Amino acid sequence: MKVAVMGAGAVGCYYGGMLARAGHEVVLIARPQHVQAVEARGLRLQTQSFDEQVGVSASTDAGAVQGADLVLFCVKSTDTQSAALAMKPSLAQGALVLSLQNGVENAETLRGLLEQEVAAAVVYVATEMAGPGHVRHNGRGELVIEPTSQGATLARTFAAAGVPVETSDNVRGALWAKLILNCAYNALSAITQLPYGRLVRGEGVEAVMRDIVAECLAVAHADGVRLPGDIEQAVRRIAETMPAQTSSTAQDLARGKRSEIDHLNGLIVRRGDALGIAVPANRLLHALVRLIEDRPRAG
Repeated sequence: MKVAVMGAGAVGCYYGGMLARAGHEVVLIARPQHVQAVEARGLRLQTQSFDEQVGVSASTDAGAVQGADLVLFCVKSTDTQSAALAMKPSLAQGALVLSLQNGVENAETLRGLLEQEVAAAVVYVATEMAGPGHVRHNGRGELVIEPTSQGATLARTFAAAGVPVETSDNVRGALWAKLILNCAYNALSAITQLPYGRLVRGEGVEAVMRDIVAECLAVAHADGVRLPGDIEQAVRRIAETMPAQTSSTAQDLARGKRSEIDHLNGLIVRRGDALGIAVPANRLLHALVRLIEDRPRAG
């Protein structure tokens, strides 16, 4: 299979690297510093069970999606529209575009822009870019994907590459469940720059997280979302299974980049306002992260 990774950051590099390691032809579409490192040395894929240089190609050009059977769409939610339009002229008619993104609205946005089949996926993986061309995997890695015309093939492909996949007819609910996990952890980790395991031991933090989650659940239920499983237990489990992980929002702020907070706690604020539900904890976190993003940086 020919695979293109649009937006090859930590998530895209991990899944693209795993597919390449299994023998698929993979091109990473990424920022220049990562492309240069990959062209020079390959992609360093450092996991809990192996540390290897994986052979992939790389490009800064969205046109590199040309000929791909599968496009892993991994850009930030803030860049969904611009990235989709950039790759649109080069997409093969029969390509499957798989959205591996935070937030709950990206797949619908893509369907409004592209003619190709689009499927949403929920990503449960702890990864970070440890340097140009170097992705570090800290835990988990499973995907929950909505049914597609290529569902059986896709599941076999990922499974053979060491990536567990579950197909679900309630991906909307699963995306909302992931959104709630992100709302509970991302902003707090970003503001404090602490990993999850250390974060939850802070005085008063568990109570704050309960307030955040309760607001999210109220909005989800009012919005008609069918949530899977025990959300409170899932929130607790994140700190247990990913104690060393800092949130993607924390990583963005540490690098002086704009985060996805508008599509996380900010989405809860927008939907809460529209539905008449008070969400003060989420509103405060959204405002604090935006203040940090907008402050002048030294130098």
